[in-house]
Amino acid sequence: MTPAVFAHGHLRLYLLSLLEETSMHGYELMQALDERFGGTYKPSAGTIYPRLAKLEAEGLVTKLKEGRRAIYAITEAGRSELRERKHELDAIETDVTDSVRRLADEVRSSVSEAMKSLRADLASAAREAQTESVKFTSESKGTRAASRELLQDAEVALAEFRQQLRADLREHGDLSYDTVKLLTTRLKEVRTEVRDQLKATGI
Repeated sequence: MTPAVFAHGHLRLYLLSLLEETSMHGYELMQALDERFGGTYKPSAGTIYPRLAKLEAEGLVTKLKEGRRAIYAITEAGRSELRERKHELDAIETDVTDSVRRLADEVRSSVSEAMKSLRADLASAAREAQTESVKFTSESKGTRAASRELLQDAEVALAEFRQQLRADLREHGDLSYDTVKLLTTRLKEVRTEVRDQLKATGI
């Protein structure tokens, strides 16, 4: 669920500020907000269009048809409201900066927790493998040794993955919500597949 980042009435004022820069389609406004928040917040059409309709009804924006789409442009009345409420807009910009920082922290936390979960599962699998190994006879020593080597290979692969991923994240800096969602989802899928494989092989 996308967290609320605007206080009551602030999103409509922020939309006016975006339209003051240039006229835009509704989808372009959603993209502009997405970019301002570094991909951590992207409002839905159900959030944007009702507010645009209200701004139009109040005479603060106009809507012009361009094919099947509508272009929204700020009116002089809209510019006047922005001038009168400039102090509020400055405060909103500060809130947006704080929201981006907070959402980015949540994103980093989600990635960290996903990595910890995967490492914990591998560690658990390692302990189970060691517990089962004590039941083997001397004839299975070679198998146990091979299993330990494979476990070490798995741990090395995981460490390399974590190191490479952290380098990628730091290199690109700004993360999008969709990127983190993709990462956490895939990590959970890998975790499930590894556990299923371990059960299938009787480890």
